[in-house]
Amino acid sequence: MAAGDGFRHEIEIKRSRFITVLRRAVTEEDARALVSELRREFHDARHHCSAFVLGPDRDIQRSSDDGEPSGTAGIPMLEALLRRETAPGVTDLSDVSAVVVRYFGGILLGAGGLVRAYSDSVSTALELAPMVQRRRLRICAVRVPHGAAGRLENDLRSAGYAMAETGYEAQSTVLRLALPDAAHDLAAAAERLAAMTAGSAALQREGTEWIDVPH
Repeated sequence: MAAGDGFRHEIEIKRSRFITVLRRAVTEEDARALVSELRREFHDARHHCSAFVLGPDRDIQRSSDDGEPSGTAGIPMLEALLRRETAPGVTDLSDVSAVVVRYFGGILLGAGGLVRAYSDSVSTALELAPMVQRRRLRICAVRVPHGAAGRLENDLRSAGYAMAETGYEAQSTVLRLALPDAAHDLAAAAERLAAMTAGSAALQREGTEWIDVPH
């Protein structure tokens, strides 16, 4: 899930407004902070229902009905997050918080109607929201002169390599590539780097990190 202010989408069902806000959340504090922010922004709304899924194994899962009948809001929202496919047949969406702000329109939806409304609100927003993929990758450093760093970084990105945080030293720029942690992938990257730099730069293996890669 993309970070920043998050993604918003609104639907109306029988005059009730359902405003869904999705945001990346790495910790439970992040997820709960979104609820608090929206309570302040939409202070006159009747409900601020929420659900979030966190962790690479999706082992942290929470939901809240926030005054709606038990089981009609938070759990349907959570299930919408859990069943969202990130690839055909793959349901591994995580590190995301969803809040649905409801303005009651005066017409009762009933338990079944509420379940559908909250589920559809989140599912529709997920279909439209930008996503990123996170993978645990091996970080490899490449030290190059400052003047050559910009062009090499562009060449590496154009070749499809994911880049981690760049560092700076007195005599060089430290570019960091995020690579699959397999011998053949590392060897192929080293060979490609040697060709790009006429053998003047080499990969230096560091640790592993969770990195955003194009989805």
